[in-house]
Amino acid sequence: MKRKILPIMATIAAILLLAGCASIPKNAQAVTDFRLSRYVGTWYEIARTDNKYEKNLDNVSATYTLQTGGIKVENKGYDESAKEWKTVEGKASFRGDNSVGELKVSFFGPYYSGYNIVRLSEDYSYAMVTGESTDYLWILSREKTIPKDVLDDFLATAKQIGVDTDNLIWVRQD
Repeated sequence: MKRKILPIMATIAAILLLAGCASIPKNAQAVTDFRLSRYVGTWYEIARTDNKYEKNLDNVSATYTLQTGGIKVENKGYDESAKEWKTVEGKASFRGDNSVGELKVSFFGPYYSGYNIVRLSEDYSYAMVTGESTDYLWILSREKTIPKDVLDDFLATAKQIGVDTDNLIWVRQD
């Protein structure tokens, strides 16, 4: 009996793990005609939903670099309370078609989370990314600021997909 239960439990665990990295918020849709070669580089965080991984961080940036087998991710931010820079490296890869902005990202070994690009300016200067739920949202810019009209448009989309934009953290970029 024990021999039959272990493979079943392992299969269920694998399905749950894969489901966690292969999802997008209910009302969201990832961008299509996506070109990774234009997306790589450095992005500055303009706003985000609160999350434990970025607690107290300002001057946050994310740098994406092409590497064999995927994408290297380096997130960096300054923790004012600790008076130190914090950096974490991870990896990302597409969950399916490379022309759709649905990726998975991992900073902690085999555990992946959804990384869904749901808005992207035509010139790849501004992006809005959700996690696997509306609990995670980032508004990104190639510069340390974002034009008000672009921001307003992104915020309208965020509300439409169910993000509580009143609780966004506005990241200080010096």
